[in-house]
Amino acid sequence: MAGRRQDGAPGTARLALMVGALGVVFGDIGTSPIYTMQTVFNPADPHPVPISTENVFGVVSLVFWSVMIIVTVTYVLLAMRADNDGEGGIMALITLLRRLGGQRGRRATAVLAALGIFGAALFFGDSMITPAISVLSAVEGLKVVQPPLEDLIVPITAVIIVVLFMVQRRGTAAVGRIFGPVMIGWFLAIGACGVAGIATHPEILQALSPTYALNFLIHHFGTAFFALAAIVLAVTGAEALYADMGHFGRPAITRAWLFLVFPACVLSYLGQGALILDDPANSSSPFFLLVPGWGRLAMVLLATAATVIASQAVITGAYSVASQAAQLGYLPRLRIAYTSESRMGQIYVPWINWLLMVSVLTLVFAFRSSAALAFAFGMAVTGTITITTLLFFVVARWKWNTPLWLIGIGATVLLTVDLLFLAANLTKLIHGAWLPLLIGLTAFTVMTTWQRGREIVTAERERREGPLRQFVDRLRGGEPPVTTVPGTAVFLNRGKATAPLALRANVEFNHVRHEQVVIMSIDTEPVPRVPAADRIVVDDLGYSDDGIAHVSARFGYMETPDVPAALRALDPAMAEGHLRLDQASYFLSKIELLRGPAPTMAPWRKRLFIATSYITADAAEYFGLPRDSTVIIGSQIDV
Repeated sequence: MAGRRQDGAPGTARLALMVGALGVVFGDIGTSPIYTMQTVFNPADPHPVPISTENVFGVVSLVFWSVMIIVTVTYVLLAMRADNDGEGGIMALITLLRRLGGQRGRRATAVLAALGIFGAALFFGDSMITPAISVLSAVEGLKVVQPPLEDLIVPITAVIIVVLFMVQRRGTAAVGRIFGPVMIGWFLAIGACGVAGIATHPEILQALSPTYALNFLIHHFGTAFFALAAIVLAVTGAEALYADMGHFGRPAITRAWLFLVFPACVLSYLGQGALILDDPANSSSPFFLLVPGWGRLAMVLLATAATVIASQAVITGAYSVASQAAQLGYLPRLRIAYTSESRMGQIYVPWINWLLMVSVLTLVFAFRSSAALAFAFGMAVTGTITITTLLFFVVARWKWNTPLWLIGIGATVLLTVDLLFLAANLTKLIHGAWLPLLIGLTAFTVMTTWQRGREIVTAERERREGPLRQFVDRLRGGEPPVTTVPGTAVFLNRGKATAPLALRANVEFNHVRHEQVVIMSIDTEPVPRVPAADRIVVDDLGYSDDGIAHVSARFGYMETPDVPAALRALDPAMAEGHLRLDQASYFLSKIELLRGPAPTMAPWRKRLFIATSYITADAAEYFGLPRDSTVIIGSQIDV
């Protein structure tokens, strides 16, 4: 009995991870069947696909093989092997490239990192469009159930979205436990409805053969090419499988995809194809028309719940991307709240939350239907997928020394598919595809401008601060003369090469120093988390008995720095009798940015950099400093 329980425990844990992954990872891709087929055959499309038996078979086959190649092969089998200490996503690829690029050339690494940042910027566009199109598409089921309610679709969608963003600050830890079971019910329901549809025209199963997709592409290339701009909606959310790998692990996501999500989605697409073959008029809403009349209202409610879960997943993803970008220096420090004690990935970023809410509501009221939004949706998805595929093959070569011939074959096949989708979506540029590109370019400009401005400010700050060793040596030599006061002072600094501006001001203007001085720097490592044993490094700066030391605290890009907690982790034997942390004072150097005449950046980029600095989180709160023991000393720097 004992042996059986021990053997069963890992299986129970694996099952729990799969259920959790179903509730968080697959919401976006799992709700794609609601709107993909109706968008392909939408008569209002600028390049409509005529409904015929040959075209329906070709479209269904293209949907199946697109999901197979992009999701199963590119992401599940390949990209998810390129993890950064267990974390996935395009930001993980960027950090891998930065780590591996030292031996490959700075320029190549910089170009690839910039490409990755643009992919991350496109993800912000995806984060704005996904909640709008997902919730709209679900609520639109009302016009199938009760056509007179059509005018209420947009207001109901807006209310759901407002509530969704309002509850973000409470976190998803409490409701997360029900997400998995809801999504299991969702996939079983859409799979069952698909089977019922297939029963009306079993010959639709022939569309699983790649010959139908190839014949459609070869003999009707014009129609098939434009259809790809809508077919790509079937793979939306593929990036979430990769980005959320750190929360659930590759095995759980792979099993959930192969054994439930993929089969259920394929059955739904096949059933919808069969329904359209039965009556072309069903193309107006094939997903909901698959459901028997008595169950449609229940399906609308279940679809709404599933799309809210899909939106939750992509919103959380936006928080994670913003947090990682800030840690890597592409965005200012943002106020971040952890909403779960058990899962580090459960974070809430207020500034990003309200920006997303306003953006999503704007999209809902501007486009007013999921079909109109679909033209915009594919651009962000294809851009991110193409960049992820390219960066993966570079990592495969640099990290694993994969043979060039194998890289060439794999990259040629997969990038050809990705670029076909990208080119097809470019044809929708004037019909809405410009929107995610505009959002992506805006986010990319903000992130690269912040990175460049930060480099300029850091260089000027280091010049003013001067060498730390030289300053400490002068202080030890009595120059300038200072009065030593009791207590411990902790000065936050960017490293140990230079002296903190606050310390220099305290000595040169106030002519005092504390009995114990800790100069502390926070180093963000290109790994998700740093083990506690490797967190702290102490340097006594050449003297062990004068009360001045430098402490480096290392954090991963997924962690929020906590200075008092890090100091408490110091060796007790070293800290005893010296550092009275309960009575410590913390000193911060605050920089006020001014637009200067130096040609460091274009004037508009200077204004953008200074404007972006206003969203920087309060440093004391960000570093976990007690407000009643924190002193801020200001300084001005021209950009």
